[in-house]
Amino acid sequence: MVFSLMSLIWLMLLFSAHLAECVPEKPKRSALNQLTRTLLRNYDCGVRPVHNWTTPTTVYIDLTLRSVLDVDGKTQSITTSIWYRQVWTDEFLVWDPDEFEGIKEISLSSEAIWIPDVIISEFVDEGKSPPIPYVYVNSSGSVKNKRPIQAVLACTLEMYAFPFDKQNCSLTFRSLLHSVQEINLALLRNENTTANDRKQFMNDGEWELLSIPSRYRLSQQNETEYAYIQFNVLIRRRPLLYVVGLLIPSIFLMLVDVMSFYLPLNSGTRITFKISILLGYTVFRVNMTDELPVTAVRTSLIGVFFVVCMALLMLSLIKSILVVKLLHYSEKEVKEMSVSACLLDKYGSAGHVFTESDLLSLNEIQDTPTGLEGLLRELVSLRLAFSQEDSESSAQSEWLALCSKLDCFLFRLYLLVLGLYAGTLLLLWVNWSFA
Repeated sequence: MVFSLMSLIWLMLLFSAHLAECVPEKPKRSALNQLTRTLLRNYDCGVRPVHNWTTPTTVYIDLTLRSVLDVDGKTQSITTSIWYRQVWTDEFLVWDPDEFEGIKEISLSSEAIWIPDVIISEFVDEGKSPPIPYVYVNSSGSVKNKRPIQAVLACTLEMYAFPFDKQNCSLTFRSLLHSVQEINLALLRNENTTANDRKQFMNDGEWELLSIPSRYRLSQQNETEYAYIQFNVLIRRRPLLYVVGLLIPSIFLMLVDVMSFYLPLNSGTRITFKISILLGYTVFRVNMTDELPVTAVRTSLIGVFFVVCMALLMLSLIKSILVVKLLHYSEKEVKEMSVSACLLDKYGSAGHVFTESDLLSLNEIQDTPTGLEGLLRELVSLRLAFSQEDSESSAQSEWLALCSKLDCFLFRLYLLVLGLYAGTLLLLWVNWSFA
């Protein structure tokens, strides 16, 4: 009986061992999986990762500018593409690489661990920034958060010297809620290296990167100090596109207007030509409206340039109309004008005395039906007619010469105003360009 019981137990053990051999062995977790589960098992992402709460967490910040996408003077904003890096130490994410097959660095979900609340104060819109859901952590607890950002930033833009302008836009990084006793900030690279780093910048666009100086400061709010790091992005516009597309055509039109003064006064085409220039400049100005900066506070220098150029064209047209109008005054109307009468008394001819004496001699001749007296009267009448015609022709020539002198004087005055305006504008642009 005892032997039968022992045999039964032995058979059951053999059968269990056979079944155990048939069941597949459960796969062993990888070292990476075990490490991740070990680090995050009791991790609380809402707690600042320090063992001693009085120890501040230092966040190292680095910035690399890739490109300037847009500068909007109307909304006072600038759109940039940057690479942003954060590095800090998480005392809860430390392990011994020898216990996990030599793993020294892993990637973790950014939602699963504590992330510092460092923001950009000038931030307006995130734009089209690609999401990066992971951070890198090494065995010493150093966390690296790298991500590209397309940031729309509020910036006080100075568009007065357009297109020879420079802009200084700041990116201020600071903790939203934590004071400097909890989160402190520092530069990942030294200031000189950061300021002169232009290798990653796309330098073929409209804007040229000058430098990115940075500084660390403390600000006090409600008796609490907050740390912040400010990067100043200094950029300069390349003006060639606007010089070729805006300034040179406008200068050409002004030169054509100046050359139109050499058209004869009595040709009848000067005013028509000047009106055509003014119309063409108006069309050019309307077509170029979208190329000019728009600001709600201050007019740019190039806007003043176009307005003054149009005003000079109007002044040139008004001056030509005035001279042509004077040219077509009759002698009687001219004599009724006090200034013109003085000019004619000075520059006019004395041929009228001869005409009046002829008239007196003609009136003294008695009327005779025939004879030498009648022939003499006819000869005197003919001579009087030719004298009057010569006198009128001489007066018109002298008046044309006088109007030409006035036109020349106004032309020189116009050139003086134009030269002073161009010199002043050029001096202002040079001062802004090299400031």
